[in-house]
Amino acid sequence: MSRAFTKEDDDEFALADIGERPVSQERNLVTEEGLAQIDKHLSHLRDELGRAEKAGEREQMALAYRDLRYWSARRENAELSIPEPDETVVRFGMTVKIVNEEGKEAVWKIVGEDEADAAKGRISHVSPMAKALFGKAVGDVAVVNDSEWEIVKLNTK
Repeated sequence: MSRAFTKEDDDEFALADIGERPVSQERNLVTEEGLAQIDKHLSHLRDELGRAEKAGEREQMALAYRDLRYWSARRENAELSIPEPDETVVRFGMTVKIVNEEGKEAVWKIVGEDEADAAKGRISHVSPMAKALFGKAVGDVAVVNDSEWEIVKLNTK
């Protein structure tokens, strides 16, 4: 058996191991920023695919194709959701300031799954905290992991 034949088999095996990115079964609600983020990913991946094709980088091509399938699916089923400016209860896309019984404050913007980044104050609409906050108004209390959080401010931006 030639070494070239073995190498080709190794490449095929490596490409098969990449697998697909799982697509959430939840509604794909997105903010305007989230929709722009998806479009940016798609543009970047198309550029990356072209570069990898020119360079003959099969693994990079496979990764780009996989990620293009993921982001294309996310773009196709994205549901843009913008809260009404006069909304008085917690909805998707809103920023919520909460305080717990010890006085600790947190500010969360409720966003789509692909937009979530807790370090930047953005939580997914399917997170336990977001689910506990939905439909509540200023002064209401949400309970998450046995902690009570009072809603002290809502912002639609």
